[in-house]
Amino acid sequence: MDFELDRRDVCFASEGVSIRGWLYLPRGVVGDVPGIVMAHGYGAVKEMCLAAFAESFARAGFAVLVFDYRGLGASDGTPRQEVNPAAQIEDYRNAITWLCAQPGVDAGRIGIWGSSYSGGHVLVLAATDPRVGCVVAQIPTISGNAVTKRRFTPEALQAVVAVQNADRLDRMAGKPPQTRVLASYDPADRPVYRAADAVEWYQTAGAQSEGNWKNWVTLRSLEYARAYEPGAYVPYISPCPLLMIVAENDVVTPTDLAVESYASAGEPKAICMIPGGHFSAYGAEFNAASTAARNWFTVHLSEIS
Repeated sequence: MDFELDRRDVCFASEGVSIRGWLYLPRGVVGDVPGIVMAHGYGAVKEMCLAAFAESFARAGFAVLVFDYRGLGASDGTPRQEVNPAAQIEDYRNAITWLCAQPGVDAGRIGIWGSSYSGGHVLVLAATDPRVGCVVAQIPTISGNAVTKRRFTPEALQAVVAVQNADRLDRMAGKPPQTRVLASYDPADRPVYRAADAVEWYQTAGAQSEGNWKNWVTLRSLEYARAYEPGAYVPYISPCPLLMIVAENDVVTPTDLAVESYASAGEPKAICMIPGGHFSAYGAEFNAASTAARNWFTVHLSEIS
């Protein structure tokens, strides 16, 4: 059964910072409903394809909270455009707290969904936050170190670290943080993403954000990414039910790292392989990815008393 739904703008505090998002509620449901908390990946904001996923879940009878992290999109916080996984995970925790306190939401049945960078965040949360009753990690970040070693020669990495060290010295002296273009075809921009599929997705999806998406991040964000190891938490997720959605030809969050990490998880678990590369889940394979997630939440959140 698909329910009609309502969406409203919401705001809640995360460590003193105003976080803004959308709350989707199904109409006509009797009794308290399970909740799902969602946020986006690296440098992305909620307007970039998340509404379609949230609507799919809400029509299945879930209260769904979608939010922008501090420093990004509609949310407050400085420095702007800083992608700090620890801070973003804390925003997820506070989002769960806020959703659990809403009338009509069953605080004992809370699921979390993340994609790409936030796919890594939800792995950490599922392993460490007992309030999480079910998790879906779509095309998840697994190992910043492993990806760095694939993308950079030792000499190239040395050059990057030298620039980051200079940025640290500047910040210690009170200067503003250096920044990098997030997605660009032009190598002179020294962007985070130059691959055609990444540039196309970020620029196309970002154009739908009504100005909330900015095509840059702080240089320190890349340093955080290099040290981020959410895959280390996967063996500790059980008994929380884990669904991992993995793209067959993913070079952004590499397929083999996700499959290897999934093998380390305990039951209950399932893996859904979808065709295409990293961004196919938002486009050609949206129906497969969203349906798998919706079904996983429906089965496992309905089992929690």
